[in-house]
Amino acid sequence: QVHLVESGGGSVQAGGSLRLSCAASKSTFTGSCMAWFRQAPGNEREWVATINLEGRPQYVDSVKGRFVISRSTDKNTLYLQMNSLKPEDTATYYCALDPLHEVACRVVPGPYNYWGQGTQVTVSS
Repeated sequence: QVHLVESGGGSVQAGGSLRLSCAASKSTFTGSCMAWFRQAPGNEREWVATINLEGRPQYVDSVKGRFVISRSTDKNTLYLQMNSLKPEDTATYYCALDPLHEVACRVVPGPYNYWGQGTQVTVSS
């Protein structure tokens, strides 16, 4: 069993920055795809970014050039640096782990068996 705990959410004005963290309880996450998803009220959960075993990131088009996903294997921690935030980035952000994929990370929620509790990000205009 892997437990994921997010932190770092908050309220910022448009153009501001936040850094989300996701601490994993076990080092098994080093061999797995990790991802950030987000969900705004009334919307489906949306993929934001993934990072694979090799450290290769993928981003949804709406955050490219603004968000950076990274992982620290010695700290068992996943990060999401969010810059130039926009009101449309407002959502609850979740980290997730897919134990079955290492290189070709999926961009839908289904394969991710482990989820954090979520952290709220609110961007005001």
